[in-house]
Amino acid sequence: MSDQVTEDDLARARQDPAFRQKFYADNLERLLDALNSMRKRSETTPERARQIKEGVDLAVKLADRLNTKTNNPGPQAA
Repeated sequence: MSDQVTEDDLARARQDPAFRQKFYADNLERLLDALNSMRKRSETTPERARQIKEGVDLAVKLADRLNTKTNNPGPQAA
């Protein structure tokens, strides 16, 4: 997967449950890596703190989506 999410990636994630799971997992990993790098930097500014908080909030949302999709596969055909 490239560094930037494309419209094609988003469209495929909406249609393909297996791709969506991998998409969420890959992007969660990238986000956590970026947050860890930011945390390790010595200088702390209000802007950096805000960005880290925003990233943590997003990571929680991604993790919730991963758990929801894994534990609840959604509507099934009768």
